[in-house]
Amino acid sequence: MPLDRQSKIFNNVLELVGNTPLVKLNHVTKNFPGTYIAKLEAFNPGQSSKDRIALHIIEEAERKGILKHGDTIIETTSGNTGFSIAMVSIIKGYECILAVSSKSSPDKIDMLKSMGAKVYVCPANVKADDPRSYYEVAKRLHKEIEGSVYINQYFNELNTEAHYKSTGPEIWQQTHGKITHLVACSGTGGTISGTAQYLKSQNPEVKIIGVDAYGSVLKKYHETREFDANEIYPYRIEGLGKNLIPTATDFDAIDTFIKVTDEDSAHTARELAHTEGIFGGYTSGAVVQAVKQLQEQSIFSDDDVVVMIFPDHGSRYMSKVFNDKWMEDQGFMDETLKPNTKSIEYVK
Repeated sequence: MPLDRQSKIFNNVLELVGNTPLVKLNHVTKNFPGTYIAKLEAFNPGQSSKDRIALHIIEEAERKGILKHGDTIIETTSGNTGFSIAMVSIIKGYECILAVSSKSSPDKIDMLKSMGAKVYVCPANVKADDPRSYYEVAKRLHKEIEGSVYINQYFNELNTEAHYKSTGPEIWQQTHGKITHLVACSGTGGTISGTAQYLKSQNPEVKIIGVDAYGSVLKKYHETREFDANEIYPYRIEGLGKNLIPTATDFDAIDTFIKVTDEDSAHTARELAHTEGIFGGYTSGAVVQAVKQLQEQSIFSDDDVVVMIFPDHGSRYMSKVFNDKWMEDQGFMDETLKPNTKSIEYVK
């Protein structure tokens, strides 16, 4: 599909998946050495990077004869993958059932229902093998429903392959091979792993930096190859970090991990909107926060080209990061973020 979409009429929204733009940051990283570029995955039709894996995995299942018209697709999701799967299911004629973490914003859950999916909301702060976890609920539903296919993005190599075949080549071509660092959040690990595999196949010197959450096991596992349950505790960022080790993550392709806090990531997401005009989601704030912390370690130079993947759109967090009441309830509001009541004037 050509990068120039202006002169083409597309058959359906699925033909719009991929070829998302790169946009230079001009304010948040103004005093940093190097060039900082955001890959805006919100330009996918489902407004997130998960469109890529949903389409790729489903089309591979069709090609192999695993899926046929009218079958049911089941998946675990923090929201974005579910939306993408529901979107693809509508176009291709499948039923869609989603097991969602209760940590997902109400906006995301409402969108999933609006796209025709049946949604099971499961408690977030339980162990992965707890029968109430969204992993186990999805497995149970798959066993109970005849003719169902469980996508299982955390343990599906096609998750990684989708980004090896699309996101990686796009970034390489768009930067004319000049990228020196990739900074991306790691949840299932498919986005960062597949993109990293492709970029390193072109230039092994490209540094791959994964962003993890406090309360997640990924960073320590990368460093020690040991799962440490003591690392696990509740945190607020959606789609970042894990309380298990996804096989979709290629830890060998990632050079290092850095952790970010819920609060800093929320503040930086808001800062992006106020300074760059980029209305990115919670994880977009997280990835820029990681770059800020890396800059404090003086790892970037004037010649570096740093690409950050912004996974989704801020509209999915209107009841969270971009909601003053939620921010206050979390204790995240400081003097720089006090609600500006003067920005709203009611005419009577």
